[in-house]
Amino acid sequence: MPAQRTSAPALPTLGGQKRNYRERVADALRAALIAGELRPGEVYSAPTLAARFGVSATPVREAMLDLVKEGLVDTVPNKGFRVTAVSDKQLDEYTHIRSLIEIPTTAGLATTADPVALEALRPAAEETVTAAAAGDLIAHVEADTRFHLGLLALAGNEHLVEVVRDLRKRSRLYGLQALVEAGRLEDSAQEHLEILDALAARDEEAVRAIMTRHLGHVRGLWAARRPAG
Repeated sequence: MPAQRTSAPALPTLGGQKRNYRERVADALRAALIAGELRPGEVYSAPTLAARFGVSATPVREAMLDLVKEGLVDTVPNKGFRVTAVSDKQLDEYTHIRSLIEIPTTAGLATTADPVALEALRPAAEETVTAAAAGDLIAHVEADTRFHLGLLALAGNEHLVEVVRDLRKRSRLYGLQALVEAGRLEDSAQEHLEILDALAARDEEAVRAIMTRHLGHVRGLWAARRPAG
C-alpha cells in the first residue's frame, strides 16, 4: 500500500536566487492548496508553514502575498493567511472550461506536435506516477501541472496556457488522499503516459478518449470532501 504523506517536503535551495526561490515556495504552496492539504477557511501563519516546508518564514510570507494577489488566500492581521473558499458551482465551472479547452487542444496535437517535444514531457509524466506511488500529493500536483501545461504549450497559444494555469490554481482536489489510500492515484497518473503514447501514435481519437476520461476524474476529486472530524 502506498505510503501516506505526513508532511511537506523540504524545498531545495535554487542557486541562492531569491526570486526563483520565492517562486518555488509559491508553487509548492499552490500545490498544497490544490491538493486540499491547506483547507478553506483555515488560518495558517508563515512560521507554521515554514516549519512544515523546511524553509525560513520570509520566503513563505512573500510567497503567500503572491497568493493573496491571485485571490487564493486572504491576509488575517496578526495571525497569517486564510485559504479562500471555492464553491461547488465555481469548481464545476472551472472543470467544464478546462474540458472545453484541454480535450480538443490536446487531441489536435496528435497531428501537429513534434515527436521530440512530446518525448521531452515523459519525465514529468513519469514523475506523476512516482509521486502518486509515494503518496506525495504536492509533488504529484506540481508534476501534473508541468505535464498538462507543457502539452498545451505545444499548441503555440500562450494565452490559452495562462488561462488553464489560472483555472488549475483555483481548483481543489480534495479526493487525492482518498485515492492514495485506495491505491488508485497511481492508476490515474498512468494516464499521462497513455496520453503521450497515443499522441506518439498519432491516434487523435484515442487521445480525445483518454483526455475525456482523465479530466472526468477531476470532478470526482474536488467533490470527494471528507466528513468533518
